[in-house]
Amino acid sequence: MKGEFQVGFGRLLTAMVTAFDANQKLDLARQTKVIEHLIQTGTESLVVAGTTGESPTLSKEEKIELFKHSVAVAKGRVKVIAGTGSNNTAESVVLTKQAEEAGVDGIMLVNPYYNRPSQEGLFQHVKTIAESTSLPIMLYNIPGRSAVNMTAETVSRLATIPNIKMMKEASGDLGQITEIIRNTPDDFIVYSGMII
Repeated sequence: MKGEFQVGFGRLLTAMVTAFDANQKLDLARQTKVIEHLIQTGTESLVVAGTTGESPTLSKEEKIELFKHSVAVAKGRVKVIAGTGSNNTAESVVLTKQAEEAGVDGIMLVNPYYNRPSQEGLFQHVKTIAESTSLPIMLYNIPGRSAVNMTAETVSRLATIPNIKMMKEASGDLGQITEIIRNTPDDFIVYSGMII
């Protein structure tokens, strides 16, 4: 049955903010407090260094530090999903491999922002990253921020890649969301990323 959460990320995933100190450096003590608060209030998976967590402005080193820290603090109590997507395919591949080495449970790939690729370009970008890892992948469609919409047809094609298991859909287009659900495998999970 659709939506049985076979990959085990749960029903409530939180796109976590990134804590900084007064000198604009990572504040890992505060980050720990954020993680503990989210775990105590029912979050089942943490999305680390996603766009809510300042991913476009974090350095690769900061992202890796956040991945390692989040895995260490979570201690298996919740899943850790690393935001490794960007508008640079090669850099996303490298970061995805490093996230896997850091022990995360999955990755999230935001649409490549600013570049505005064609649907075929978008497919090839995600496919290339997916082939670089054995981790489960969450697609993230947020056209209002990335300036490109991942169509239902492209999602259906990507869902045939074995480790592309889920999607955070934030287009706001209910017809598109319905089409994605209808035309993806039964074990493909669609999460709502819309602010309601």
